Amino acid sequence: MECNVIEKEQHKKEMMAVQDSMDVLNGKWKIAVISSICFYNKRRFSDILNDVSGISNKMLSKELKELELNQLVKRTVLDTHPVTIQYELTAHGKTLQTIIQNLTEWGIEHRKKIVGR
Repeated sequence: MECNVIEKEQHKKEMMAVQDSMDVLNGKWKIAVISSICFYNKRRFSDILNDVSGISNKMLSKELKELELNQLVKRTVLDTHPVTIQYELTAHGKTLQTIIQNLTEWGIEHRKKIVGR
């Protein structure tokens, strides 16, 4: 019986961890934004905007700020004229690369299964 209590507590912690992950990566755009940066290492705002189909300037700006707050993305202002702003994954953000790769592979296989291509 005690093992069952320990297993339930472990399951509770795991469910909390999943919820924490979902809270950070929630919404329609965050994973796509991270994926864009992940693929090229450093990206300008306009490059990400072009990569993530359907996202608006305002929404991309909001998503990047939230990713910065969660220490997944680093924003760097370059001393150019006009000013250039680059985004890159932090060391913490890079820990998502395996997840992004797995999602990509799963998405490719899922599309083949459902659409046949």
